[in-house]
Amino acid sequence: MIGLIQRVTSGSVTVNGEIRASINEGLVVLVGFQKSDHAQLLPKFIERITGFRLFSDQQGKMNLSVADRGAEVLWVPQFTLAADTHSGRRPSFSTAAHPQDAKALFDVLMANVRTAYPKSSFGYFGEHMQVTLTNDGPVTFWIEVG
Repeated sequence: MIGLIQRVTSGSVTVNGEIRASINEGLVVLVGFQKSDHAQLLPKFIERITGFRLFSDQQGKMNLSVADRGAEVLWVPQFTLAADTHSGRRPSFSTAAHPQDAKALFDVLMANVRTAYPKSSFGYFGEHMQVTLTNDGPVTFWIEVG
């Protein structure tokens, strides 16, 4: 499972011209699932993201997590993260989880996150979304669990 995490000053998800989710300071996490991913990996994935230290402390070092800051997280399903781009000029999605499996995993992720980190909002699986964010830094990391 893949998380592309971005430290932001704000982020939102719009569907059909309507803002459906938004956050202030925190993280926007684009989430992609691969064929080998399973629900047992989700607690570790969630802990890695909410515990990952990418906010500056008083000395200017990245020593604080989103949880330490009490900031928000916007979790957005992102099918294309699981693409195979190693060759050619067109992505292959042969390594991506089947849409039904990925939706089931994202549903479990949302249920687990609501308990583990309630300061969270979510994008919409299978919807055409416009994701708006103001990357702070910029600070962007790729996290894989699996």
